[in-house]
Amino acid sequence: MRLIAGWCALAAVLGPIAPAQAEPEKVAVFDFQFAKGAPTPPTDDDKARLTKTADEFRSLLEKTGRYTVVPTDAVKDDVAKIADLRACGGCAETFGQKVGAEAVFVGAVQKVSNLILNINVYYKPLKDGAPEKAYSVDLRGNTDESFDRGIKYLVKNQILER
Repeated sequence: MRLIAGWCALAAVLGPIAPAQAEPEKVAVFDFQFAKGAPTPPTDDDKARLTKTADEFRSLLEKTGRYTVVPTDAVKDDVAKIADLRACGGCAETFGQKVGAEAVFVGAVQKVSNLILNINVYYKPLKDGAPEKAYSVDLRGNTDESFDRGIKYLVKNQILER
């Protein structure tokens, strides 16, 4: 009986033992851009679709519980001046550091035609020497539905699998 009482007392002092939960990673998600080299310039509908897709991507990341999306408003004007966040010599990482992120996501849509597109998302931790990761999903059809399905697939089947 004393042994059981001793264990109960110890358990009451220590509390429940559960694995420590990692804090969600703070990430900056910049507005998606169109990759250069498209045979036709993006339409207003294309631009609206790109904004909607980036917003959906942020929402999906937050819902996973693995990420906290930090606001990028403080660098929005600077980001808007950069035509290609992938080819600016690390400016996306610099912008991410300015807003307190631990990593950045940069999205680019490659429009081959109105039938063939792909969404590319690049993830870069801001730790020294950490490698960048790339994720991609092909789309068939330049519609809200194809973009919505594509970004959901990318998050569920690629980003969450890492």
